[in-house]
Amino acid sequence: MGLTGYVFEYLSFLSQMVTSLILVCIGFILLFTVAVLLLRYWVHRRSKYLLPHLKVSQKGDTIVTVGFFHPYCNAGGGGERVLWVAVRALQQRYPNVRCVVYTGDTYTSGQKILEKAKQRFNIVLPKPVEFVFLKQRPWVEAKKYPVFTLLGQSLGSIILGFEALFSYVPDIYIDSMGYAFTIPLFRYFGGCKVGCYVHYPTISTDMLERVSQREATFNNSFFVSRSALFTNIKLIYYRLFAALYGLAGKRSDFIMVNSTWTFDHIKSLWQAGDRTVIVYPPCDVTEFIKIPLNHTSGNELLNIISIAQFRPEKDHQLQIKSFYEFLMKHTPPERMRYHLLLVGSCRDENDLNRVEMLQALCEELKIKDYVDFKLNVSFQKLMDLMASSVIGLHTMQDEHFGIGVVELMASGTVVLAHNSGGPMLDIVTPYNGHKTGYLANDVTSYADAMETIFKLSDEEKLKIRTNARQSVTRFSESEFEHGFLAVIDPAIKTVS
Repeated sequence: MGLTGYVFEYLSFLSQMVTSLILVCIGFILLFTVAVLLLRYWVHRRSKYLLPHLKVSQKGDTIVTVGFFHPYCNAGGGGERVLWVAVRALQQRYPNVRCVVYTGDTYTSGQKILEKAKQRFNIVLPKPVEFVFLKQRPWVEAKKYPVFTLLGQSLGSIILGFEALFSYVPDIYIDSMGYAFTIPLFRYFGGCKVGCYVHYPTISTDMLERVSQREATFNNSFFVSRSALFTNIKLIYYRLFAALYGLAGKRSDFIMVNSTWTFDHIKSLWQAGDRTVIVYPPCDVTEFIKIPLNHTSGNELLNIISIAQFRPEKDHQLQIKSFYEFLMKHTPPERMRYHLLLVGSCRDENDLNRVEMLQALCEELKIKDYVDFKLNVSFQKLMDLMASSVIGLHTMQDEHFGIGVVELMASGTVVLAHNSGGPMLDIVTPYNGHKTGYLANDVTSYADAMETIFKLSDEEKLKIRTNARQSVTRFSESEFEHGFLAVIDPAIKTVS
C-alpha cells in the first residue's frame, strides 16, 4: 500500500471516529434530555400530593406561586428581614400570588416563625404564608464539612434543594439565602422561572486574593496560610469552585444584589450583568428615627452597641479586643463609665458556643464587668439599648451590605464600621458633603476611633447624627419594595 493509501485509510478511520463521537454526544444529549423531562414529570406528579396546587383563585384569577428558598427563615437576621418584606410586598401588590417558604426550622411552627418576624422586625403579613419544612438541613451546615466546606455545603444544598423540589414545585423560585446551586434544579427539573436575591457571594475575588496573599482569616486557617503547598492547593480548589458557582448562578432569569460590593463580585463571577440589579435591602427605620438625636447628652454611662448575629464572620473578637485597648487608655475609675453591649441572635448550638468563647475572652482580658451580652432581644428592648448608646459598632470585613449599620445610623448612634464592603461603598459615605460616621479596620484603628468619637463635643456628635439619619432614606422599605417588584413583575406576568 502506497503513501496515498495509508493517508486515505487514516482519514477514513479518523472520519469514523469523529462520526462515532458525534453520535455518542447526540445520544448522551438525548438521553440526558429524556432523563430531565422524566424527572421533571415525576417531580410535578410527586409534589402535587405534598402541598395542593391551586390554579385559579375565587375571583377567577390565575394563581401564581412564588417559592422562597430560605432554610434559616427563623434566624432573625438582616436576610430574614429581606425575606419577609419581599413576601409582604408581593401579597400587597398581587392578590393572586401565593407565597411558599422552604425552611429547615423544623423545631418550630409556621405561626411561631411569623410571630418572631413581628417581634424582631415589626413586620405583619396581610395574608397567610405556607411553609414547606425540610428535614435535610444538616447537609448545609458548616460543621458537617471540616474541610472543603464551601463545596460540601454547596453539594449539600443540592440535596436540600431536591427535597424542596420534591415537596412542592412553584411557578417562580427565588433563592433568598445564597444557595445558588439550587437554581439549576428548579429551572431544569421544576420548569420554574428562577431568580435570586444575593446578600453575599459564596466565594469572591477578595477571598481568592487573601488566600493568594497567605492571609490568615476566619475562612483561611493559619495552617493553610503558612504553607505554600496548601495555599496553592486551596487556590486551585477556590478557582474551580468559583467556576462552578458562576455556572450555577448564571442560570437565573433575574438576579438582585444588595450592594455595590456584591454587584461587582456577582457580575464578575456569574457573567450575567444584563440580568443583575442592585436592590438595597429594606431598612425599616420608622421606629428608630423616633429616638431623640441628643438622647445620650449628659448621660453618666457611655455605651457602645453592636448588633450582629453571633457568626464567625461578624468578628466579635475584634470588637472585644478593640474595646479592651480603648479601655486601657483610661484610668480604672474612668473605665467604669464605658460599656460594650453585644446584641444579637443565635441560630444554633455553634452560635451559642461562640458566645461562651467570647465570654471567656472577656474573662481572660478582665473586662467582663464592662461587656454585656444581649441575646435574642425583643424589638422594643433593642430600641431601648440603641437609645442608651453613643457609638454603633460594626466589625465584619467585606460586609455585603450592613442593615444593622443603617439602623444604628437612624437611631442616632455615631457609627464606627469596618472600612470595606457595603459600609465603605454604600452606607458610611459622605452625604450632602458631610460625615456620616467613622471607618476602621484593626484593633488599633477601632480603639483610636472610639477615643475620637467620645471626645467629640455634643454639637459635633449631633451634626454627624443628623446627617447620618437623613442619609438612610436611601435604604427605606418603600425603596426596596419598588426595586424588588420592578424586577419580579415581568416573571409574574409571564407565568400568570
